[in-house]
Amino acid sequence: MTIDNRARSSQSSQVSRNTTNLFLGILTFLPVTLALPVEALQVQVSPTNPQLGDTLSVIIDVDSQNDANQPKITVGEKAYPAFAVAPNKYRAFIPTTPLEPAGTRTVKIFGDGQVKNLAVKVRPRKFPIQRITLPPGKSADGATEYELKRVAAFKALQTPEKYWNGKFIAPSKARISTIYGVRRYYNGKFATDYYHRGVDYAGAAGSPVTAPASGRVALVGKVSQGFRVHGNVVGIDHGQGVTSIFMHLSRINVKEGDLVKAGQLIGGVGSTGASTGPHLHWGLYVNGQSVDPVPWRNKVFE
Repeated sequence: MTIDNRARSSQSSQVSRNTTNLFLGILTFLPVTLALPVEALQVQVSPTNPQLGDTLSVIIDVDSQNDANQPKITVGEKAYPAFAVAPNKYRAFIPTTPLEPAGTRTVKIFGDGQVKNLAVKVRPRKFPIQRITLPPGKSADGATEYELKRVAAFKALQTPEKYWNGKFIAPSKARISTIYGVRRYYNGKFATDYYHRGVDYAGAAGSPVTAPASGRVALVGKVSQGFRVHGNVVGIDHGQGVTSIFMHLSRINVKEGDLVKAGQLIGGVGSTGASTGPHLHWGLYVNGQSVDPVPWRNKVFE
């Protein structure tokens, strides 16, 4: 190769290098948009090994917290409300009951423009059988229309505010006489669509009944008003779809609208309504369905 040719080749290489450097320099200043993968919707369900009667807690983490981004949760045709519990975090409760079949439920979560399907297996649970003989004049089927409407409206409450904090406590110091979920015969007839919707405490007549958690008194009913089955009754709204009902009371120490704290006196054990003897019935409801109160005493539901 001649000297002139080598010079021209060197000049050509230098031009090529300058052009490449210029191109790379331009790229340095150009905005770069990368197609990053969308982060999957973050969802946690507890307990991890639920059984019938348990309350399923669904925690959803979202990118931003606003009304438009509030998650939606469904199981089949049933929708459950989600409430904000922390920045960018929502929680929904799904009740399970003894009248439902055990097996896998598909929980569908809508949020952050995504849809996530979770298969949750609910274990079967054996519930005892109990035979009840009611005395003449008392019947489990004798509720008045007024009584039924008031109680149904109370159980359907889904107040956005959360009143409770921490574990629930026992509303009576008496021993438990009947557990949640018991199936019953009343005067020899099996109650097909019935299960014991709560826990009974065998307290002495007049012994204290206290609030298991903070809340607002949303129901006060008396036998004189037509509460033939529930008897004298108090209902506490704990907020966000969680309510407690206390039945067969001998006395009532609160009025509707009162705000009560955990451990506060609300009434006395009695035998009013459809009752065979003095005891307290405590029913815990989540989104209108009766759930086992025991897990709520053993763990904190956020």
